[in-house]
Order: sequence, then structure tokens, then C-alpha cells
Amino acid sequence: MNAGKTTILLQSAHNYRERGMHPLLFKPRLDERHSVGVIRSRIGLESPAIPFRADDDLFAHVQEQLAVRNVHCVLVDEAQFLKRAQVYQLTEVVDRLGIPVLCFGMRTDFQGELFEGS
Repeated sequence: MNAGKTTILLQSAHNYRERGMHPLLFKPRLDERHSVGVIRSRIGLESPAIPFRADDDLFAHVQEQLAVRNVHCVLVDEAQFLKRAQVYQLTEVVDRLGIPVLCFGMRTDFQGELFEGS
């Protein structure tokens, strides 16, 4: 916590956009600290994001977005809330679609146990 993970994610998104590229940002719907569908860092940076649920197919969602516009990368905030199936879906985004995926979040809980998304 307080390591700047979300800030780095938002900086990455900004860098893609600055080059005319389109990042696709995801955020767990259950993370309602600020608002659903917005990634916001503690220093005030923010960007809209696609909220996802535990049963959402992220690969299918990326494919849907590709039908509308080119997607140059996928950025996931609070990745510890991903389910195992969603981690595999994101690997398919990389392997089958050739789109880089960067996930930001905590690896372990306060007892050192891995989160499912880890």
C-alpha cells in the first residue's frame, strides 16, 4: 500500500495516449472508494476505467473493444481482486491478440497469503 501503483498505471496510460495510442483500463467494480468506473490516485490523477465483476470475461471484453477501436495495451488496477479465470483470460489477450497487459495491485494480504489474482 502507498507504493504509487495506481499513479504508475495512470502515468502509463498517459504515455500511451500521448503517442496517439489507446490503452484500455480496467478496475474492479467492488472498489468503490472514489466511484465506480474511475481510477484515481492519492495525488489526484484520474482516468475513466471499465468496471469489472468477478464473473466478467475480460478477454471477451477486450475483443468487443477491438471491434470499435484499436487497443494498444490493457492496464488493470487493483489486480488482487481478479479471479483465477480472469488472470488466464488476460494471458489470452497477450498470447492470442498480441496486446500487452500490465496489472497493478497487491500480491499478498496482511498475513503473507497470495491473493487469487496473484
